[in-house]
Amino acid sequence: MSELTHIDADGEAHMVDVSSKPVQDREAMARGEISLAKSTLDAIEEGSTTKGNVLAVARLAGIMAAKKTADLIPLCHPLSVTHIEVDFEIPESRNRIIVTSLVRISAKTGVEMEALTAVSIAVLTIYDMCKAIDKEMIISEVKVTSKTKG
Repeated sequence: MSELTHIDADGEAHMVDVSSKPVQDREAMARGEISLAKSTLDAIEEGSTTKGNVLAVARLAGIMAAKKTADLIPLCHPLSVTHIEVDFEIPESRNRIIVTSLVRISAKTGVEMEALTAVSIAVLTIYDMCKAIDKEMIISEVKVTSKTKG
């Protein structure tokens, strides 16, 4: 197992020093899903939820959250991301929404935490907007699917 980079020699938490690393183009993708009832999915697609356009609000929430990642996770570097996408896929089974995010930057450190934050907040927003009509929703499978640099 690799050493934990956020722990110093004395076992104390600290921000990793990336000042000597080169600036590189970096990209991270993440995904997550929310399982829900078909009737909830129908309401989302029909726009008949009482809180409005669920996917539009979830997309905006995910984008905004990615930009605020360093405010939410104490040892993350504050980054000026250059591109954020949040997308939704409804599989043929119609029992869940798959949320994906893509984040790009030119920086000295990666953007996987921003991609994970975008997905996490997007699925939480869907949950929040639909909790009155579906008490059985489950958020799962939040993970990084790829990251590149160079």
